[in-house]
Amino acid sequence: MNKDNLRILLVEDHPFQLRATQYLLESYGFTRLTTTDSAQGALQQMLGAEQPFDILLCDQCLPDICGIDLVKFASRHGMIKQAILLSSLTPAELDGLKTLQAFMTFHYLAIWSNH
Repeated sequence: MNKDNLRILLVEDHPFQLRATQYLLESYGFTRLTTTDSAQGALQQMLGAEQPFDILLCDQCLPDICGIDLVKFASRHGMIKQAILLSSLTPAELDGLKTLQAFMTFHYLAIWSNH
């Protein structure tokens, strides 16, 4: 799929991170980008969308719900095709997410940590 056609929903509650990630994606030519600063806002965007988002790019630590829970809900309801979780979690916390994968309807490709 051409990146010009990818519909991306970016969910990040920290204003600087949201703007920086949006700028980075736009500078790489991703033009169909929707942003919001909460899981509630993401749900509203997904419910109002005519078709599923190609990618949900989501912070794991949101104030209103964990990113993984948002991904699970959106995935189960056909609101997204793929998801990428962003996180500043420690390696031990990330390992906990890996064990949750056995109970999910999707699989993670990799977990990368800068710790």
